[in-house]
Amino acid sequence: MTAVLLTVNTGSSSIKFSLFNLYNDSSLLAEGKISGIGNNPIFSAHRTDDSATKESLPLHISHEDAIEIILDWLIKNRETAWKLAGVAHRIVHGGVKYNQPVRLTPDILDDLRTLNPLAPLHQPHNIAGVDIFMSKKPDLMQFGCFDTAFHTTHLPLFQAMALPEKFRSEGVRRYGFHGLSYNWISQCLRKEYPHLIEKRVVVAHLGNGASLCALKDGISVDTTMGMTALDGLPMGTRCGSIDPGALLYMQREFGLSPDQLEHILYEESGLKGLSGLTNDVKELENSSQPEAYFALDYFCLKTAQFIASMTVSLGGMDALIFTGGIGENSETVRKNILNRLSFMPNFETHIIPANEERCMAEEIQHYFRKELQL
Repeated sequence: MTAVLLTVNTGSSSIKFSLFNLYNDSSLLAEGKISGIGNNPIFSAHRTDDSATKESLPLHISHEDAIEIILDWLIKNRETAWKLAGVAHRIVHGGVKYNQPVRLTPDILDDLRTLNPLAPLHQPHNIAGVDIFMSKKPDLMQFGCFDTAFHTTHLPLFQAMALPEKFRSEGVRRYGFHGLSYNWISQCLRKEYPHLIEKRVVVAHLGNGASLCALKDGISVDTTMGMTALDGLPMGTRCGSIDPGALLYMQREFGLSPDQLEHILYEESGLKGLSGLTNDVKELENSSQPEAYFALDYFCLKTAQFIASMTVSLGGMDALIFTGGIGENSETVRKNILNRLSFMPNFETHIIPANEERCMAEEIQHYFRKELQL
């Protein structure tokens, strides 16, 4: 029997999944997603032998229904030799405690729930996905892979916020995110660009969520996201770094509640807020509206400025890596950013596709080989 691993990324309106071979170098066997949960749900999936499925689902399906659909599809499409050995869940926040993948237990999940306020749009949904899988497959091992784990190597200087100790000691500090993506890029550098692994590398993960990471010796030195996934670069619908005084002003002068302010900062800002149109970069690039150009230009300016900031953390930059949906696919954005960095000494530029799912699979594969002697 071939042991296989299911990776799952549960969001507020979608569930993405991939199936990997645990024996054969984590080769991909199948992948898919259910999108539009709560609105117009669509299920799409395919096996690597090109067998594909795409269908609309009942309008009012829940996340539990969606996971049931995914499990049913896997049962119907799996080879007779497949044996599901475990499920690896992408979990955004692991705090200071979880610096590597862990096998999830009820106690650990309770601990992770205490981090919900630090990632309110992601963490509760990530954990809900685990809860559902545990209820449906109680004997199946569940694992957590954390987006914060890769950044636990930061020195205190890069973790601290300029606040009184009583707040810092209670966890008000910089954590960083997109760690699974940066971990994958670090692995790719070792395999594909070994001359860069000991160099000073800035990685630009540019997508609907966007951040930068400063790498030295393949290890995270600094990153642009802080205590939450709201900090740093402007993003699709998130504001990025903003004057905290502006937030106080908005609350007082516009009478905004914390929940209202949170919604604006996470859902109505970034490219969407700047353009007044959309957060879709392709649509913005094709638009003739001056607001669309302004939004993209602002995004590129801030990205270039933060890249320069990362070079300070590294003492220079030998290479800039683009990844993520925008970083990989938008030549316009890449050129704009690079033009703004033309004053800097020569550095290499590469595009490496993101693959957080494969990173998760390889991390859990190491667990199985070590703990279960596969």
